Amino acid sequence: MKYKLLVLDIDGTLINSRKQISARTKTALLKAQQLGVRLVLASGRPTYGVMPIARELEMDRYGGFILSYNGCQIINVQTNELLFEKRINPKMFPFLEQLAVRNKLPIFTYHLNKIITNNPRNKRVLSEAKLNGMEITGVKNFAEAIDFSPCKCMFVGEDAEALDSLREYLKKHLAGTMDIFPSEEYFLEIVPTFIDKANTLSILADKLKIGKDEILAIGDGVCDVTMLQWAGCGIAMGNAKISVKQCADFVTESNDADGVAIVVENRILATVRATEIPLAELNARAKSALMGNLGIQYTYASENRIEATMPVDERTRQPFGILHGGATLALAETVAGLGSMLLCQPDETMVGMQVSGNHVSTAHEGDTVRAVANIIHKGRSSHVWDVNVYTSTDKLISSVRVLNSILRR
Repeated sequence: MKYKLLVLDIDGTLINSRKQISARTKTALLKAQQLGVRLVLASGRPTYGVMPIARELEMDRYGGFILSYNGCQIINVQTNELLFEKRINPKMFPFLEQLAVRNKLPIFTYHLNKIITNNPRNKRVLSEAKLNGMEITGVKNFAEAIDFSPCKCMFVGEDAEALDSLREYLKKHLAGTMDIFPSEEYFLEIVPTFIDKANTLSILADKLKIGKDEILAIGDGVCDVTMLQWAGCGIAMGNAKISVKQCADFVTESNDADGVAIVVENRILATVRATEIPLAELNARAKSALMGNLGIQYTYASENRIEATMPVDERTRQPFGILHGGATLALAETVAGLGSMLLCQPDETMVGMQVSGNHVSTAHEGDTVRAVANIIHKGRSSHVWDVNVYTSTDKLISSVRVLNSILRR
């Protein structure tokens, strides 16, 4: 599989103009994760505002990452481990507040689940709080309220020329201590030096020992440009500015036309070969799922044949020491499920419909059984699998028929 890491901006990229992840996009991203691709949500949002989206995409199950504050933090969603962080020295805030007052600009920063600001009624501040599900704390003395080290600080203004002038002033006075850039026409961001999505993504890639050529990144904004240029393949959304599109390798459809799903379907899912599926990763990620709890391990995958093993132990045996028939059926459904998932087209998904088995012999505690699934019907709306389960000495103990329904997105 060419790509091991899929990096996604959120606003204007992953979510549509209704602030939702479309069903098609969600299906594509779940399937990509099931096949071993890890997701990274790279956003200017605070970690608190990104986490619900990560959980919606089940990144806590598949081991994805959050790259928040435009690169100030990296969080492992599965373990909640903080892998990287840079923050602003709070001693800088009297100077920043003085500039905000002099220029009559709202200023705000993030702390836990709150936005702290000198202008709690500003429409941009209100919108930012709503977007991230955060509370607003209004303060009269902004610098005194910042008794912690924030990841970033924001100036808000409706006059783009005035913000640009302020940016040039700050670049001269803060050179070498902080970086300044516009994330929106009305936001001017202050972050620690070195921070942008590309630099932080390179740190994550090094930690994961993943090469640039194994990374695909998708974005739409000016803050995404360095990331799109650094990744092995950078793709701009159809709704991106022309300047962003010119920096990308390819351009997809807009966020309202499932641009992310189209990329995932055509550049990841359509290129997957069954023999390239990282079975070790699938096994590791299933530790907290049913197959993990039963000790099921995939051992072989091809287009029409799937194999897996399962121990006969206290998790899978009956009270008197022989393999439980229900565990056998779960093993059969597990291998047939992976087989159908591999056969589905990028815009399809599968659900189990029926399983029936004949148990012809027994396996005893201490043995390890092996399931071999072969497809016998591959239709447009259904797959039928024959699954035989054997002991370690190749004695047939169960013959199972599994029917999976194939659904369009």
